[in-house]
Amino acid sequence: MTAKATEANFDGLVGPTHNYAGLSYGNVASTSNLGGTSSPRTAALQGLAKMKALADLGIPQGILPPQERPDVHALRRLGLSGATDAQVIERAATDAPMLLALCCSASSMWTANAATIAPSADTPDTRVHLTPANLLDRPHRAIEPAQTTRTLRAIFADGSRFVVHEPLEMGQAFGDEGAANHTRLVSGDHALHLFVYGRRGIGGDPSAPKKFPARQTLEASQAIARLHGLDDTRALFVQQSPDVIDQGVFHNDVIAVGHQQMLFFHELAFRDRDEVLRAIAARIPGFEPVEVRASEVSVEDAVKSYLFNSQILTPPGGGRILVAPEECREVAPVAKLLDRLVEQGVFREVKVFDLRQSMRNGGGPACLRLRVVLEPEEIAAVRPTCWMNDRTYEVLVAWVTKHYRDRLEARELADPSLLDESRRALDELTGILALGSIYPFQR
Repeated sequence: MTAKATEANFDGLVGPTHNYAGLSYGNVASTSNLGGTSSPRTAALQGLAKMKALADLGIPQGILPPQERPDVHALRRLGLSGATDAQVIERAATDAPMLLALCCSASSMWTANAATIAPSADTPDTRVHLTPANLLDRPHRAIEPAQTTRTLRAIFADGSRFVVHEPLEMGQAFGDEGAANHTRLVSGDHALHLFVYGRRGIGGDPSAPKKFPARQTLEASQAIARLHGLDDTRALFVQQSPDVIDQGVFHNDVIAVGHQQMLFFHELAFRDRDEVLRAIAARIPGFEPVEVRASEVSVEDAVKSYLFNSQILTPPGGGRILVAPEECREVAPVAKLLDRLVEQGVFREVKVFDLRQSMRNGGGPACLRLRVVLEPEEIAAVRPTCWMNDRTYEVLVAWVTKHYRDRLEARELADPSLLDESRRALDELTGILALGSIYPFQR
């Protein structure tokens, strides 16, 4: 990261079909809210409010549009036919309601899962590299990568500055969950890409978790490092603790988060904690490990509050801030920890946001963004209509209020009018963001 480079967040918009389907096995928040009534409008407005607040702090906020949902094309590929798309939805509701829920999932708002990024300062061709995640472990996420690739190529369209790779193929051995298992640490000219995997994909792995699946493989992480041209000095591959995965820590960003020289993590995050810390310290001058002991905050409380699925930011005025969900103030041990860290000067302040609709569907504030480090000329090369500002905020709030339902129950996913509402919303959104025809129904 050069002196002029900027850390930008590309935040995901919640889709019109936002609903609690409980599809993420191993994600405690997702499964515990199975069948609940959601508010797509509130969810989207909460996310936009967080984006606007951070943009006002001087942290550039890019906008990633949601997926087309319901995904009728996926339903057709799964053998659900009909003369019209509405008939396909009606048949799915009768014959395969779980497939309908799957194809209505709005989980693409978790843009930490959208891709893995390497900034131009770290790559041999001095271009920003983005590899969309294949998300093979969860069926409702595995239908996302093709659209994510189209969207990223529309936003990062300048081929002289950006490379958007194809998602990894070759099956479960190369399961990739994107930036949720990747952290870039940097100190001066020294940058380290920390890839955290849950299991080896080839040859078996006796150390893999026993209860819940490990979604990220070593082989996927290594492949992405190669695609991005990261040499051995810039890439470090470490294993997440199998025990914490079995406690519901489905991604590394639920148990650790990094920023600049700092790694904020739970003591049980990594399989070989001491070795991991030594390896990072050897490559990042001034490395700042901020460890949370299990005696202070249990893994259960960390998962419940999404403490580590927060964002660490340094606004232009200086001083690190932690952006966290309100739940961190409601879980007593976590609230006490955060007060101590502010007292000790680890963070200048903790900013909490009401993201309850997102939290209930299984993710905290860091899930909502994809961090992309950009040089000034690269910021200028991004699709300009995709940056958050006062005017864009007003337009998007009006757009959400116009198109999104206030309440959505599981039974309403079978309503064919929901498809029409969703498509009208997305058609208008692509016009607002000037992205062209990126959705299948537009092509």
